[in-house]
Amino acid sequence: MNYIFNQGKDDKPVFLLLHGTGGDENSLLALAEIIDPEASVLSVRGNILEHGMPRFFRRLAEGVFDMEDLAFRTKELYEFIGEKASEYGFARQNIIAIGYSNGANIAANLLFEYENALKGAVLHHPMVPNHDTTVAKQAGTQVFIAAGVNDPICPQQEAIDLERYLTDAGASVTLEWESNGHQLTMNEVQKAKAWYERTF
Repeated sequence: MNYIFNQGKDDKPVFLLLHGTGGDENSLLALAEIIDPEASVLSVRGNILEHGMPRFFRRLAEGVFDMEDLAFRTKELYEFIGEKASEYGFARQNIIAIGYSNGANIAANLLFEYENALKGAVLHHPMVPNHDTTVAKQAGTQVFIAAGVNDPICPQQEAIDLERYLTDAGASVTLEWESNGHQLTMNEVQKAKAWYERTF
């Protein structure tokens, strides 16, 4: 997988940056800089192309995921994180994912599939990755969800259901609503920063 790794301070977490459709490993670097400029960064490019645009897993239509590919790509990402933790010497249990849209969806599926896969997650405009699974235990995992009340791609119910799934699995979830649509706004980034500072 194509990626960027930037070493931060040893006492800080590692931000796993996961872009939206059409982004790449550079897309969320500025966002990470806003939330905590001293954190390490592992920013990954999705391995799938949809009409030339990078994604983290295939979909059959808007909002309809290829579940087989989602499972495969989630396992691939999980193993990749472990490899990079060994290579760069950071703690596997000290990772906070920051994802937008498609990147938020695969981050959410990491939480669904693997117990305590992440220390925390910032999910901008996510959907429920899988309604037909038992969510892995996430005791102590901190999750921030930013959702748009007018989001045409991720209906409000998706964020509400995702909050419930993760809370039922033991995660501590904060859900913040924006009046905008699917775009990633500076206001929600600032809310994520405030959440991060009081949580970690």
